[in-house]
Amino acid sequence: MAINAYRSILSAAASPRAEPMLFAVSFAESSFFPLPPDVMLGPMCSARPERAWRYALVCTLASVLGGLLGYAIGYALFQSVGSWIISVFGYGGREQELRAFYDQYGALAIFIKGLTPIPFKLVTIISGAMHFSLPVFVVACLITRGARFFLVAWLFRTYGPSIAPVIEKRIGVVMLGVAIVLVAAILAVRFLH
Repeated sequence: MAINAYRSILSAAASPRAEPMLFAVSFAESSFFPLPPDVMLGPMCSARPERAWRYALVCTLASVLGGLLGYAIGYALFQSVGSWIISVFGYGGREQELRAFYDQYGALAIFIKGLTPIPFKLVTIISGAMHFSLPVFVVACLITRGARFFLVAWLFRTYGPSIAPVIEKRIGVVMLGVAIVLVAAILAVRFLH
């Protein structure tokens, strides 16, 4: 089923309705959909490099809006819908672990998890379930998702389709590196003040 959805997303990247589909996939991925929008964003940026930044912006805004849906699910429907979604993605029974991570790292949890291959919907749902500060949540989502999608857009715009196999194999390492740099910068700013 996931393979069919992946192929459908890739074929949608070449269609005239690619941009609205990119918005829909980005929105849904932040709250319940299993596949990340990167699989569509990359080919779109390769095909139309002059629109790469626009596509990254569409992805970012849709992801944050979808994140708000995920937040609402966690806030109002965690016991029914939220915990079920978390279970579907293999994190059932680990809610306390995710909550402890939030308690320890706060907004940095969103930065770290938002850049890594961990499904972003888990971040949004747990944020809502913990009644995490909504303004901080939105800003953190804008930064982390923007960093991720603009990086993907830059890579595909710069290197074209030849970068796809490298990214597919190493996306976790690349995003972890970006997360480390981002967290280091935030900590540096925090401690310098």
